[in-house]
Amino acid sequence: MRERDDDCETAMVRSRLALHKPRASGLILAGTGAFLAFGLSGCATGPNAPGHAEFRTPLPIPPLAESHLDVKGRRVFDLETRSGSREFRPGVRTPTWGINGNHLGPTLRMTRGDRVLIRLRNALTEATTMHWHGMELPAEMDGSPHQLVEPGEVWSPTWSVDQPAATLWYHPHPHGATEHHLYTGLAGFILVDDSQAETLSIPSTYGVDDIPLLVQDVAFDDNGALVRRKPWYNQVGPLGRTILVNGALTPFLEVTRDRIRLRLLNASIARVYNFGLSDDREFDLVATDGGLLAEPHRTRRIQLSPGERAEIVIAVQPGDRVALRSFPQELRSDFANNRFSGGRDTFELMELRARDVLEPSPPVPNRLASIPDPEPEEAERTRHVRVSSRTINGRAMDMARVDARIAAGTVEIWEVEGIAVPHNLHIHGVRFRVLDVDGVAPGPELAGWKDTVYLDPDVVTRLLIRFPHHVSPDVPYMFHCHFLRHEDDGAMGQYLVVPGE
Repeated sequence: MRERDDDCETAMVRSRLALHKPRASGLILAGTGAFLAFGLSGCATGPNAPGHAEFRTPLPIPPLAESHLDVKGRRVFDLETRSGSREFRPGVRTPTWGINGNHLGPTLRMTRGDRVLIRLRNALTEATTMHWHGMELPAEMDGSPHQLVEPGEVWSPTWSVDQPAATLWYHPHPHGATEHHLYTGLAGFILVDDSQAETLSIPSTYGVDDIPLLVQDVAFDDNGALVRRKPWYNQVGPLGRTILVNGALTPFLEVTRDRIRLRLLNASIARVYNFGLSDDREFDLVATDGGLLAEPHRTRRIQLSPGERAEIVIAVQPGDRVALRSFPQELRSDFANNRFSGGRDTFELMELRARDVLEPSPPVPNRLASIPDPEPEEAERTRHVRVSSRTINGRAMDMARVDARIAAGTVEIWEVEGIAVPHNLHIHGVRFRVLDVDGVAPGPELAGWKDTVYLDPDVVTRLLIRFPHHVSPDVPYMFHCHFLRHEDDGAMGQYLVVPGE
């Protein structure tokens, strides 16, 4: 059985060609009006389309990775990248990659103050890396393209965890092949805990009322193999019309408590999601990429571009059945780029099924975390960063070129602009604060710590960044667009953290 992933794309091509084709009346359609005239509403074909989704599969919960303490007191995790297969649809086996399994990887859980050691063995037939996305650690341990792990080799990075509680993740980062490695299944969560977060009355029982959700869009060929289609009119990268949550198609979760925390991760290679609930109820946004907000933000939507995370708390009533949905996005691009980048698509992701009797949970507290951060006056320099589909500041990625040398602990302002089409920016090794977007202070959804941020096309987003104290004069950190076709095509740069004033 094959989902017709290209039905919507075919309709768009025909509509585009029709812009220049005379109709019987002699009227020639042209420009944006033609798209509107053809009624190209959000294409949500396939099993995730609202009104067509059937929630039959229990939501898989990524297992917590086993760990132990070695003689040096380090928490040791053993990971292996390997090939396998997965039955996403009954009776159809899809070749996949996974970490300690056939597809995706276990959740790594660690606590602030831990010294960790990860022993990563590559059992694939090609080289890969593993990047700890959002983790603040020395560049040598970051898993960038410079830490390539050849087939059969073991890489053993070690570092001390020294950052607030947060939802992070891990995925490969080989130069020119990141899209392929992530799309095929190499990804997993990292959960960092700390004593401050543990005192808060927010849902925290893993797999019960604290649920990680890794969301990816995929497409299949006639034999069930994963394929990446990028039509010529799409400027962001391949978009699939099947959405997987923790590797499952339209799953459901049985809810046993009257509040549930969802840790949302956009692990797609190009698609943006605008998360909300099918009955449009409000929920509390409690954390973003870098950890807890100062206070919860009551909202109905949270939009995440590739690589971004958010934690939300949803209140449910006994017997509720409500779907987690992705609504049309605010890409703030022109009509064609918005449409062909998936901006009008709507998908059902999973269903929450509340029991008839629920265990009570305390309300979300009014204050969540103290967020000390640098002030703009501390910035020692302002840098201008222009991101295009193949370059940063007009230059494609070069593994031998360093784009910036920054003194350890320095505070800088980066004025970042994405050119023409949707982009975002991820900076390795740091958390940052969004100062403003097009001169306007950000909303509550950007008020916390970030490491990845969506860039409105042709608009300047200003970031306030304190760079690492880890001095690595020979090994760089990356900064890049996390629309992975852009990254693989060259939209990535490198910075070194050096000693000095």
